[in-house]
Order: sequence, then C-alpha cells, then structure tokens
Amino acid sequence: MSEPRPRHPMVRRLGRLLVAVVAVVVLLVVGFVVSAKTTFVAELEPVQEVAADAAVDVRWSYDEVVLTPSAGGSTVGLVFLPGAKVDPLAYAYKLAPLVEGGVTVVIPRPLLNFAIFDPRPFDAFTSVAPGVETWFVGGHSLGGVKACQYAGGGEVAGLVLFGSYCAGDASSLAVPVLSLWGSNDGLSTPADIEASRAQLPASAEFVELPGASHAQFGDYGLQPGDGDTTTTDAEVRAAIAAALIPFVTAGG
Repeated sequence: MSEPRPRHPMVRRLGRLLVAVVAVVVLLVVGFVVSAKTTFVAELEPVQEVAADAAVDVRWSYDEVVLTPSAGGSTVGLVFLPGAKVDPLAYAYKLAPLVEGGVTVVIPRPLLNFAIFDPRPFDAFTSVAPGVETWFVGGHSLGGVKACQYAGGGEVAGLVLFGSYCAGDASSLAVPVLSLWGSNDGLSTPADIEASRAQLPASAEFVELPGASHAQFGDYGLQPGDGDTTTTDAEVRAAIAAALIPFVTAGG
C-alpha cells in the first residue's frame, strides 16, 4: 500500500492564508456588530420631562418609541429615523412639541442602529399607529439619508431633515422638504448643507438654527467631531418646533 503524497508547500501556505483571511473577516464583522450595538444613550432629564408631559403619551420598547397626543384623534404622523448609533429616545424631547400639536411621532430603532442598512419597507414603521392617515418621514444625520429614500416611494406627504442631506439627486421629489441645519454643526457642516441645495427640489425650505451643533438635534451628549454649541437645548427645541409644527400640520 502506497503512502499518501505530502501536500505541496504552496498548498499549505494557501491554506494557512485562507484561514487567516477568514479569521480577519470574522473579527471585523464581530467588531462592527459590537460597535453598532454601542449607542449614544439618551440623556435622562429630557426623557423624564417628556414622560411628565400630560399632553404626550409615550409608548416605548427596544424596537421603537411612539409618541401620541394624549387627547387622541391624531391623523397625521411623522416617522423619524435616528442618526447612526443614537438611541431613539434621544429625540423624544426635541419632537414632543410636535406631538403636543396633535401629530403622532414614531422613532424606530434601525437595524444595527444604522438606518441606511435597514431594509424594512416604510409601512413596517407606520403599522404601529394604524389611525394615522397622512405620514411624513424625517431623520437626523444618516437617518435623514435613509428618509430621502422613503420620500421617493409615494407613501409620504413630506420630508424633514435634521442636520442631514440626501446622498444623491433628489431634486425631482414630488413632496415638500424642510431642512433644518445648525450653524455650529461639525459633522453636517453649513458647507455640506449649502452644497445639498442643488440635490433637493427648488421649493425646499432651509432653516438655520444659529449656534446649534449636530448633537443638539437630539439629547445624547457630545459627539466626536462635532462643533461647539453657542445656544441652549431649550432654544434649539423651540426653533425646531417653530419650523416643524407649521410644516407638518399644514400638510407640508
């Protein structure tokens, strides 16, 4: 009986290389998933203020935050997509005035906390509020990028961007657009917002929030790379409400 022929040295080297490549890929995937699960956590005090607001009912789970007017009868809603790795609860305080004005707000937790990776259809988010007849879509930062995609699907009455812009040409969108931007935003900079004007319909409304940083569109603390704020969270909240409430309640 003949002995098995030894493997060629090149085959052994290729085998070891393949094992090493697979190991690196696995480590990268695990590292990304772990990083994605580490979120910017919502600050406690703003969340407590919303919870104590008699005009707002809060329904919270790991998958989404649903804010509804306590008076009931809401027929207009906003699906708002968080920025990358930001806790959905971090937007409750800034969006609560809209709810006080009679609008339902749904803030879903995206897949892996990155909205741009979420493959779910828009009605996966609206199904939690079946009484709402007219929906707007919006988002902060990368959440706004994903919102632009939903805005072209024919299911929404308008698009709202917080410190964000569309990734491609959205100038043919057939819905109204409201873009809020902070003058001290270090991530979606004023120059970025200015460049995005050509990618949106000519009728898009741009509103500057003087002194506001990127993270001030939510309440989750400081964010690396952001600019320094020269305004308060209460002032940012009031400025958001002043622009957002008439835009949504008037149907865009």
